[in-house]
Amino acid sequence: MSDKLYIAGTRAVLEALEKNVSINKIFTIKQKQEYKEIYKHIFSEAKKQGIPIQYVPKEKLDYLYKGNHQGIIAESSPIKYHDLNDFLENLKKDQPLLLLLDGITDVRNFGAIARTSLAAGVDGIIIPQGGNVQITDDAIKSSAGALLTIPVIRVIHLKDAIYQLQTYNYSIIAATEKATKTIYEADFKKPIAIILGNEEKGIQSSLLKLCNEIVKIPIAGNIDSLNVSVSAGIIIYEIFRQRSI
Repeated sequence: MSDKLYIAGTRAVLEALEKNVSINKIFTIKQKQEYKEIYKHIFSEAKKQGIPIQYVPKEKLDYLYKGNHQGIIAESSPIKYHDLNDFLENLKKDQPLLLLLDGITDVRNFGAIARTSLAAGVDGIIIPQGGNVQITDDAIKSSAGALLTIPVIRVIHLKDAIYQLQTYNYSIIAATEKATKTIYEADFKKPIAIILGNEEKGIQSSLLKLCNEIVKIPIAGNIDSLNVSVSAGIIIYEIFRQRSI
């Protein structure tokens, strides 16, 4: 990641402002944006925080961000990843819920998982330093800004993270079609870390061996598996449901 992070799109920029992310300036196109409600909100928040708004040609925005920027980009400092040990020491909850992402390479899946996680109260997402998508401009936009809020912990190896989580009495649960037990038969009312695997290869066998339990999502139709972000949403909300009873 460069020394600057560009947050693109109206929802992501507004989320960054509302969460008091450190923003240096906002680039936008001078047109009839001031008449759109969401732009009014963005400009109002920026003014409150003393963040300069710079009107630029569309070509400038296209240069800063290659995707659909929706006519607005915020310039920020790079997101800092959390340290696992410090994070666990400071997480004071009876039933924390973490996600471990093993080899997730699609930025849209990462963004969707982060957005669902934030909505459902997941406490943090753990990713490996290599072989997994990182926090990037595209990931932030795909998450609608959720990656600016939810803690993301980066480790060298997921294996070591699992060992450390187990010393904190987390139950490590892998979501895989190889399981016989369904998510509806599992007990999620305890400290949990859910492992979700690569879109094509699934979870590494070396990690599966370290898990306390493996579960699957029951599938009625003639299909092998679900998209990883869809699977994440189903599992997260089953945990949410169980803990709400």
